[in-house]
Amino acid sequence: MTEASPGARVALVTGASSGIGAATVRRFAARGHIVVAVARRAERLEKLAAEIAPSGGAVLPVAADITDGRQGRDCVARAVDEFGRLDIVVNNAGIMLLGPFESSPPENWERMLSLNLLSMLHITQEAIPHLRAAASGPRAVADVVNVGSVAGRVARANFAVYNATKFGVTAFSEALRQEVAPDGIRVGCVQPGAVDTELLDHVDPTVRERLLSGSLGVARPARAEDIAQTIDFLVGLDPGAAVNELVVRSARQPY
Repeated sequence: MTEASPGARVALVTGASSGIGAATVRRFAARGHIVVAVARRAERLEKLAAEIAPSGGAVLPVAADITDGRQGRDCVARAVDEFGRLDIVVNNAGIMLLGPFESSPPENWERMLSLNLLSMLHITQEAIPHLRAAASGPRAVADVVNVGSVAGRVARANFAVYNATKFGVTAFSEALRQEVAPDGIRVGCVQPGAVDTELLDHVDPTVRERLLSGSLGVARPARAEDIAQTIDFLVGLDPGAAVNELVVRSARQPY
């Protein structure tokens, strides 16, 4: 086990191989945090860690399929085994498979439920005892940040199952906050609007074209770095304060 230095915070970030997750890993590493970067694509994680290493950032790449609950829980155990503590969990991994519900394949529902919702539950439950221990230390606080979506606030046609998962993230975050706040564990839910990431790449091309020509066609989406900055803001607040829900839209996104 490599003990984290007294001033360092140990953070676990899921969906870390691209987009918001990778941007969050970079930002945390620049802050001096030790980051456990979790995703399926091992080569991308290794490349990210190698990119950050010359600046002195500490990133441990952990390749895992967190739709398997045991693998997700093992990532938490790995972080604690390696560094002796866990101060921050960012549940960012997600997938968006859109289209009319009537013709949607059930395997798409299961993929979204497994990654967007169930993986978050497994990882968070495993992490709570370690976060509670961190919050009992000198900093007196630990953090869970769940990356939701504006789709967790407003339901839209062709988003039915994705809406269901992201409404679930919003509700879970608030219920958990009430349970663990007395222990010094802050729970925040960041709800991005349109962001320039790979998320739409998984949508059926015909559906994607129709959506982008309509309400999803935001001229200038937010950057992944903007959402990472928001996450960094939440976990960087004074221990006496907490932001529990925060919507971040593109400046040109009306909905």
